[in-house]
Amino acid sequence: MIAALGLPVRRRPMLAIGSALLLAFLLAALLAPWIAPFDPIAQDGSIRLQPPSLAHPFGTDNFGRDVLSRVIWGARIDLQIAVLGVLFPFLIGTAVGTLAGFFGGWIDALFMRLIDVILAFPFLVLMLSIIAILGPGLTSFYIAMALVGWVSYARLIRAQILVLKTQDFAVAAQSLGFSRTRIMFRHLLPNALAGSLVFVMSDAVLVLLNGAAISYLGLGVQPPLAEWGVMVAEGQAFITTAWWITLFPGLAIVTLAFGFSLLGDALGDLLGVKE
Repeated sequence: MIAALGLPVRRRPMLAIGSALLLAFLLAALLAPWIAPFDPIAQDGSIRLQPPSLAHPFGTDNFGRDVLSRVIWGARIDLQIAVLGVLFPFLIGTAVGTLAGFFGGWIDALFMRLIDVILAFPFLVLMLSIIAILGPGLTSFYIAMALVGWVSYARLIRAQILVLKTQDFAVAAQSLGFSRTRIMFRHLLPNALAGSLVFVMSDAVLVLLNGAAISYLGLGVQPPLAEWGVMVAEGQAFITTAWWITLFPGLAIVTLAFGFSLLGDALGDLLGVKE
């Protein structure tokens, strides 16, 4: 089936591995109540800081909580961060880029100047500033990502729309008297989405890392919820004596990001998007 889609042979393992990794984390998130051996927030002082063993394959943390259970439950929050943190910027950026590219003129100039203003500030600094104003939590993180992250999608879509609206099929649609809305959303936008869909995968990696970093700084997910960035932050004080507290959630972050990256590369080849 993959060969039928025209995917190069060298990319087929990347698609398979990336899909398998994302599917594994998705199943872990969905089945967490049944496959996690312990309650992720239940504390037991009698087994605190135990190394990996048969009873606790990933060991226990400084509160006696099972690290494996917390990693499994953390997949729910981190997958949510990766998906929602990309979805809102994608929707906003796609709408802005489509309008700016199609209408041009003052609408294009207005949005481009707004993009220039946002790009004048470092991404992480601007995002941290917004979260600091709104207060810690995932809702603030999603709002900050939506306000800052749409810029890249808007630029990608605008560039594609500018090229596509001069093509013969777009000119023919205008000659037939189709409405602007129909031309934009039924003829131009579907043909302009390929690059953005590929960028979604690489952007999901950045969003995942940003979400973990924000939680690590205490501005994202709040304890005692199981989230990989929070787990790394809680284990940093014991890195020399209880390395497993930070190692396993850190590996989970890297593995999930690797899965998104592989799937994005394969999807780029599949859709004919050049690097």
